[in-house]
Amino acid sequence: MRVLETLKPLALMGLIAIGTAAQTNPLQAQSTEVLTVAGGCFWCVESDFESVPGVVEAVSGYTGGKTENPTYKEVTRGGSGHYEAVQITFDPAEVSRERLLELFFRSVDPTDAGGQFCDRGDSYRTAVFVSNPAEKSLASQVKADAQAALGQKIVTPVLQAGTFYEAEDYHQDYYKGESLVFTRFGPKRQAAAYKRYRQACGRDARVAQLWGDAAPFAKGH
Repeated sequence: MRVLETLKPLALMGLIAIGTAAQTNPLQAQSTEVLTVAGGCFWCVESDFESVPGVVEAVSGYTGGKTENPTYKEVTRGGSGHYEAVQITFDPAEVSRERLLELFFRSVDPTDAGGQFCDRGDSYRTAVFVSNPAEKSLASQVKADAQAALGQKIVTPVLQAGTFYEAEDYHQDYYKGESLVFTRFGPKRQAAAYKRYRQACGRDARVAQLWGDAAPFAKGH
């Protein structure tokens, strides 16, 4: 009995060690990647890409400028250099970076250098942010393919990624929020206010006009 009593904790320790090794084994651990894009209103980009299978999450934020820890007001009034951007975390085993880039170019008006739809100004411009030469080459190729498919010049730049600052909490998942907000349409829940804004801004109408059946998200709104 004493031998068994000694072996039991040793066996238990061995099982724990095996389990820990399995969890920390990089070959078994699930890996994710990040794609950062700017496509005008980050509420809309977040909403679009969180509907894509393989996307783990999409976070609204600011990037591309020099102001540290910028606020929404600082970014939208101009001068910070930042874009409204979204950081998309995805599982490359389910959806590729190339596919996400294809969806991105077809979910915006990449011919507009002054903003997006009803949102005007530098902070609402489009961009793709890359971290290394391989990402830059891929983004540039997808951009060229999109330009050929569209038959118009695409002005969306491919830029070196910098610090990404998460936007204020109230911007995250705004499109499905339930907080009461006051709008020009009167008091609305966030989700309802978002839908009214998106329609009034003309985002989907313009994207559908540009891309037709190739527009991946316009039909869902």
